[in-house]
Amino acid sequence: MTTYILVRHKVRDYSVWKRGYDAHLPKRLEAGLTEKYLFRGANETNEVIILFEAKDLDRAKAFSESLDLRQAMEKAGVIDKPDIYFLHDQASAFAKASGY
Repeated sequence: MTTYILVRHKVRDYSVWKRGYDAHLPKRLEAGLTEKYLFRGANETNEVIILFEAKDLDRAKAFSESLDLRQAMEKAGVIDKPDIYFLHDQASAFAKASGY
């Protein structure tokens, strides 16, 4: 079963946020996170939604609660409290169980 993290938040300025986000890549890799999709809102271009694949749920949760991440998000211009969801891919589980 694959584990994912979905993160949604608003940023002050997307281009400034993106530079900070890119600079934080080594920390995400340390936490076992791989970016799968990065979205911007169609109507609200400073709303960001990111889907990560997580190698380890406990490491992902610890990263999401870390002071380092909070500081990096604040420095990059995140302006609201992020929504963070920890998810399991049920389609993959179904496919494996069904032999697909």
